[in-house]
Amino acid sequence: MTHNDPKLANILFDGTTHEAVCLCDLDTVMPGFAPFDFGDAIRSGASTASEDETDCEKVTFSLPLYQACLKGFLQGAKGRLTEEEISLLPMGAKLMTLECGMRFLADYLEGDIYFKTEREGQNLDRCRTQFKLVSDMERKWEKMTPQA
Repeated sequence: MTHNDPKLANILFDGTTHEAVCLCDLDTVMPGFAPFDFGDAIRSGASTASEDETDCEKVTFSLPLYQACLKGFLQGAKGRLTEEEISLLPMGAKLMTLECGMRFLADYLEGDIYFKTEREGQNLDRCRTQFKLVSDMERKWEKMTPQA
């Protein structure tokens, strides 16, 4: 089972310890592919800026945040992932980020009919941040490989 929308906004944190307590927004829970679930979480979990940041200079893919997310994901999986699934986690991050960028762009071009927006051009900004993250992931690809 996978959550299929594990972005930071869907994680409940303890107000005192700031530790993750649980995932929220459970309407998307269903069978899925762990690298895609991990990848979707990385879009927000390893970005240095908000999803709709207007200044792409602020958007980078943080390797320390990525490594922390990877460590937590593998610990949470408690040995249930195969070596192949683990090896595909970086590709899941890249693919899901690219896919979301394309979905934001398509929605922008179609008149913002799917994703909720609060301002004009918000989905275009979302698209740009996702594509910037993918570009930065490609530059840092060698360091994204999980350690066995």
